[in-house]
Amino acid sequence: MSALKRLGIDIQKYRPEKRYSREQEQTAKSFAFKWSKRETYESDNLRELTAKWLLERYCSGDPKKLSEWLDGGRKIILDAGCGSGHSALLFFGDFLKEHDYLGVDISSSVNVAKIRFQEMGYPGDFIQVSIIDLPIPEKCLDLIFCEGVLHHTDSVEEGIRCLANKLKMGGRFLFYVYAKKGVIREFTDDYIRNGIKDMEDQKAWEALRPLTRLGIVLGKMSVEIDVPEDIPYLGIEKGRIDLQRFFYWNICKLFYSPKLTLEEMNHINFDWYRPLNCHRHTPQEVKTFCDRAGLQIEHMDIQNSGITVVALKVNHVRNLRNL
Repeated sequence: MSALKRLGIDIQKYRPEKRYSREQEQTAKSFAFKWSKRETYESDNLRELTAKWLLERYCSGDPKKLSEWLDGGRKIILDAGCGSGHSALLFFGDFLKEHDYLGVDISSSVNVAKIRFQEMGYPGDFIQVSIIDLPIPEKCLDLIFCEGVLHHTDSVEEGIRCLANKLKMGGRFLFYVYAKKGVIREFTDDYIRNGIKDMEDQKAWEALRPLTRLGIVLGKMSVEIDVPEDIPYLGIEKGRIDLQRFFYWNICKLFYSPKLTLEEMNHINFDWYRPLNCHRHTPQEVKTFCDRAGLQIEHMDIQNSGITVVALKVNHVRNLRNL
């Protein structure tokens, strides 16, 4: 049985409530464009890097954890903000044949996801809808996967709350949100984002290529610098660091990997700079959002780039000992 049938959803009768902000509309459009460029994210090298990164953040590198989470019968998995299905296909793999998958996205990228699932022989249902307008009954989902999506909504806290309401008690919520960076990086990122906001998507893609090329030049230099001491008011830490990574973490995002092509790296930079909705939060803010949504955090992976959370749905935080 499919996820839609198990949830009792008649997609032919569903008409989502349209209440999207200008920022959300632009963000949806930019991701529809990005995920349509399949040649920029389907190479073996990028798939390998992405799969490894997902496993490290959510499962501490241990694939047995995912198997344990999905043990005990056929689960309903919601991929909230599935895009082209890129992350779900890499993270769940053949588990998709054993469980019922529902991918939802505010953009038309769900059509790309459906094609990609069919090409790879995986079953799945797909709906184009905002994650805050889901036609899903409360307390019915076993696992929610929301990889790099919540920060592209109008409110991360509202997104967490809306999705948490759909989980069964004891169900798991896996999500990743952007972390706040140093003051220069925060300013530069928003300055660039504002500079390209009125461009057409293809023009914005092209406008980011010089930045991507600079990242490649810095990366190929393989030069380390020694920051003599911490600079707290700029968020810069002392120690030796590769010059490209120093720029990356402290000045502006210019992704570099020697395993990727120019267009693949530009895809990653476009993913960051193009959406107008691009919220960043501190770990404490994320903990507060989870607490208010009745989520018990099992695992939190905090990196410079973002915050990865695995949480359980509970009645209330004060009842955690009774789980």
